[in-house]
Amino acid sequence: MHIFFSGIGGTGIGPLAVVAKEAGYDVSGSDLMDSNYIKYLRNYGIHDIEIGQMRHQIEALHAKKPIDWLVYSSAVPKTNPDHPELLFCQEHDIKMTKRDEFLNEILARKQLRLIAVAGTHGKTTTTAMLIWLFKQLREPISYSVGAKIEFGQMGAYDPRSECFVYECDEFDRNFLAFNPYLTVISGIAWDHHEIFPTQDDYNEAFRHFIGQSGKTILWDEDYEKLYEKESDNQQSDQLIVCSGDDPHIEQIKLTGLYNRRDAWLAIKALSELNEHRPGDLITLMNQFPGLSRRFEKITDNLYSDYAHTPEKITGSMDIAREKAQKTNQKIVVIYEPLTNRRMHYTATAHRDLFEGASAIYWVPSYLAREDPRMPLLTPKELIERLNPTLRKIAQSMKLDSLLQDTIEDHLSKGDLVVAMTGGGAGSLDEWLRKEFADENNKY
Repeated sequence: MHIFFSGIGGTGIGPLAVVAKEAGYDVSGSDLMDSNYIKYLRNYGIHDIEIGQMRHQIEALHAKKPIDWLVYSSAVPKTNPDHPELLFCQEHDIKMTKRDEFLNEILARKQLRLIAVAGTHGKTTTTAMLIWLFKQLREPISYSVGAKIEFGQMGAYDPRSECFVYECDEFDRNFLAFNPYLTVISGIAWDHHEIFPTQDDYNEAFRHFIGQSGKTILWDEDYEKLYEKESDNQQSDQLIVCSGDDPHIEQIKLTGLYNRRDAWLAIKALSELNEHRPGDLITLMNQFPGLSRRFEKITDNLYSDYAHTPEKITGSMDIAREKAQKTNQKIVVIYEPLTNRRMHYTATAHRDLFEGASAIYWVPSYLAREDPRMPLLTPKELIERLNPTLRKIAQSMKLDSLLQDTIEDHLSKGDLVVAMTGGGAGSLDEWLRKEFADENNKY
C-alpha cells in the first residue's frame, strides 16, 4: 500500500512516515518548505518528498505509483481548505484522513497496545524517556516521538513489540481519536486557544480523553484541576495520581525539576506495565542523554530549547538556573515566540518568566497557522509586557549578523546562552545551527 504524507516535515507526520516505512508500506510525501528535518527523512530512506505541494507534483507521483491513502497534517486544510493535494485526491477517490486514523490502522493491524503521552507541556520529553527505558531494558517497542533522539529514529516499528508509545497531542482534538491502553498526562495548562476557547473547554477534552483510556497516570494538581467537582470524579481504579513530593523524584539526578518530574512519570508508566522496581528504573533514567531541541547543546554554552508556552519557559529557565548556579555563569535568553496567535493570549503571562536572566534578546514570532484578523505583535510591543526589571535588560533583535555578533560576544565571556525557539524551517533554531553548530548538530 502506497501512503502519501502531506506535511511530512512536521514533527507529528514525519515520525509516522518512518513508522509506516518500517511497517512495510510504500511511503512518499510533500511539504511547503525544505528543511533540515526533510533532509533527515531523506537520509533515512524516504526519497519521494516533493517541496511545494503543487497539483502537478502529486499527479506525477500518482501516475508513477498510485497513491492508496493520503495522510495529512491538521494544518493542511486549516491553512488552505482548497489545498491542491486534497482536491486531487477527492477527484481520484483516494482515501484521505488525518494521521490519527492511519495510526489506528497500524495499531489494529499489528495488534499493538497504545501507550499515549499527552499534556500541554512535557509530552515529548516524557515520550522519549519511556522509549529510553524500553531500549535500556532491551524490551522491543514501537513508537513515534516529535523530536530527534540519539538512541533511535524519531519513529520506529518493531515486529516483536506489543506496545506502541505515542506522543499524543491535543491540537485539533487529535487525541480524542484514540483509546489508549495506558495514558500518561505530563501536565495541563491551556493551549491551542483557537481550538479550545476557554480553559474549561481544554479541561473537558482531557477528561474525555482520560475516559477513553484504560488507565491514566497524572499529577495530583492536574487531577484536582480536572475533577474539582465531585460529579466529575473518575473511578479510582482508572487513575494513578502522582505526588510532586514523592521522595523518589529526589533520587533522579537529571538537571531541571520539570525533567525530573517527566522522568518520574515515565518510570511510573513502565512500572505499571511491566512491574519493574522504581529504583532500578531510576538508575537507568539517570543516564538519559536528552533529545533534540530540549535544552540541546548547539556548541559550548549555547543551547536550543523548544520552549514556547509559559510552562515550558518556566522549565527552561529552571534548567538554566541550575546549570548557571553550578558554573557561576550569567544567563542570556534569546526568545522567538511560536506564533503571533498564541502571543495574543499569553503575552501578559510572560511578565516574570525570564527572572534570572542578565540579558534578553527578543526576535520576531515564528508564524504558523495565523489568524489574519490578529495584528502582528512586534518584539518591542511584547517586551513592554515584561516587568520593569526584565524590560530594562530586553531588546528587539532580528536573525542577522548583529545577533550573531552579540551571541559570539556573550559566548566569549563564558555566558550561558539559551535560545527558546519554536518553528522549523526558517526558525531561530535552524539559524543557530547554520551559524554555530558543528556538522553533527546541523539538525
